Amino acid sequence: MRRPDQQTTTRPTSDPTPGAGTGADATADTPPDGAGEQGHPAGPGPSGTGPTAPRTAEGHPGDLTTEAVLAPYLRGQAADFLRSLRLHDEHSAPADAGGPDAAAATRALRRAARRISGSLHTFRAALDPHWADQLRAELAWLSGVLAREHAYAGRLTRLVEALHQLSGPALPAARGARAAGETSASDAQGRAALGVGAARAGALLERRLTLARTRSHSAALQALGSSRFHAVADAVALLVSDVPLAPGTTGRTAEALLEPAERAEQRLLAAVAALPPADTEPYNEAQDAAWHQARLLLRLHRYAHEVVLGAAAPALASCGHALDLHRDAVEAAAAAAAAARTPRIAPATAYALGVLHADQRHEVEAARAVFRETWPYATALTAP
Repeated sequence: MRRPDQQTTTRPTSDPTPGAGTGADATADTPPDGAGEQGHPAGPGPSGTGPTAPRTAEGHPGDLTTEAVLAPYLRGQAADFLRSLRLHDEHSAPADAGGPDAAAATRALRRAARRISGSLHTFRAALDPHWADQLRAELAWLSGVLAREHAYAGRLTRLVEALHQLSGPALPAARGARAAGETSASDAQGRAALGVGAARAGALLERRLTLARTRSHSAALQALGSSRFHAVADAVALLVSDVPLAPGTTGRTAEALLEPAERAEQRLLAAVAALPPADTEPYNEAQDAAWHQARLLLRLHRYAHEVVLGAAAPALASCGHALDLHRDAVEAAAAAAAAARTPRIAPATAYALGVLHADQRHEVEAARAVFRETWPYATALTAP
């Protein structure tokens, strides 16, 4: 596994591209299924800068074993999961439900669930496979259920703010027309039409997304009170004290963790190498899935980095944030397009929603540009 601040000009070898995640929707952050098991040997990555001196439990160079590294990591994440669950229960009383403390506890709960799930996926060969697959599927279900309410709320805020900006004194097209010295009459008409439809478009989006958020909130409460969730919580509680390892794993050295981490990195590099180039035609929704896949694989790589090297990879934070913004913009554009298909809406409302959709697709392109600028490996983005 390379450090992300070190680059290479060689193209990464291609592992089979994993399929889409198994979560209920894109916000579930579920590790992709179908990932290839054909890996690369332990040791330095393609750039020759892999972790040739992995840490021990004390943080010093030495052998990398499941007992010394992976088991403590999973136990720590399980403890964070239970701590967040306790805080969620404390702040989910009727007087506090929906408040910032409850929301923060839910985010922390999802954070721990994602890391446990991602580690179970990447390091499955070092663990009891039946147990790992079962718990990973249940954590994916939980993370997806908890993510939806937050996603709908964020989507509504994003779209309403964008509508407010678009219906302001000048549209981007109007600014471009004036810069070219063209007449602004048509631009003024466009702004007037947008102003008329923006309020109605905002109200329509608020009705649709608030209803979806309310339903998601009810679904989350129902899930957290279900026997299925209590079984997940019990399984995570057992993980705090007992990490089921695969037979024969005990005492194995670096290859038990380095090989899976290398495969996670190679799948990420291959996925980024396969992304459409910067000069591709914009507004191409068919390309979104490849970017979502890169986002999920980046998460898996980051989690593997935390396990193997004992810390997060700061150089990956910016490009990970860009892919999060990409997903948000894609989903916001889809929400605007879906609202525009509402039967019998006024032409001005449909026009405003169309402008909003175009604006969010521009945000998609901007997020892709930021990712390319902040991607710490030269590999995939410079290869022909």
